[in-house]
Amino acid sequence: MAFKTLANQCLSSTLLKSRIPATNVLKRGFRERKKFYKSVSITESEGVFEINLDQRKLKTPSGKLFQVPSEALAIAVCTEWDKQTDIIKQHNMQMTTLCNTALDNPTGRNKEQVITSILHFLDTDTVCYRQELPIDLVELQTREWDPLLDWFNSRYETDITSTQSIMPPAVPDETRAKLKQHLLTHNEWALFGYESAVQSLKSIVVAFALMDRHIHVERAMALSRLEEEFQISKWGEVEWGHRIDHMDLQARVAAATLFVHLVTETTHKIKKIAV
Repeated sequence: MAFKTLANQCLSSTLLKSRIPATNVLKRGFRERKKFYKSVSITESEGVFEINLDQRKLKTPSGKLFQVPSEALAIAVCTEWDKQTDIIKQHNMQMTTLCNTALDNPTGRNKEQVITSILHFLDTDTVCYRQELPIDLVELQTREWDPLLDWFNSRYETDITSTQSIMPPAVPDETRAKLKQHLLTHNEWALFGYESAVQSLKSIVVAFALMDRHIHVERAMALSRLEEEFQISKWGEVEWGHRIDHMDLQARVAAATLFVHLVTETTHKIKKIAV
């Protein structure tokens, strides 16, 4: 999965909303501010990277110095701030939001608690709940979700099944333990990215497949929104409404995916030696 593609998808909701009349855009819980800077730059300090807005150091909502662990992540954040026009629209800055969450940890959770939050979705995973009717939706769910569920169980040596009941399918303790162990191998920053992806997609199965690069963002979106898209194909969509929601969700999912990869993959600088 190309990082450039993910980065473009992170910005897709911003680009779409710029073409939508303001009356059609849902207001978010962010305070919009006038842009107060002209340039955005990055500086490295003791192995971490900081963002500069003109001569000001970027800070988190709680007032901490905004420092990220990789240059690639800093570039992604820098791009978001550089793309702002007259108004700073923080609700469109997905990478910045994820970094702020990791830095401030506003809910004060430790690594174990974040993992527990992620694994909670095992009981409500979208791909595990199937309809009994209509038949064409049942067939669609079987055709699209079963291969992914089979891949997941094979990849992680788990035993997750589907159900048509309103009661959640039984998830063996061994399955929970294996998935917990997998998550424990990730750092705290990556776990916040995993949590964001799982919450957005409402599925551990789809989110893990995305992080493993088994599927791409568009495919993850299609699998997560399978029933909704089925209903839209039958009854149509609300003008602009469904489109805005789709692009906003895609931006969040792409950002979470890119975020996880950028905080877990290591890079090495190679200095050229003059001959």
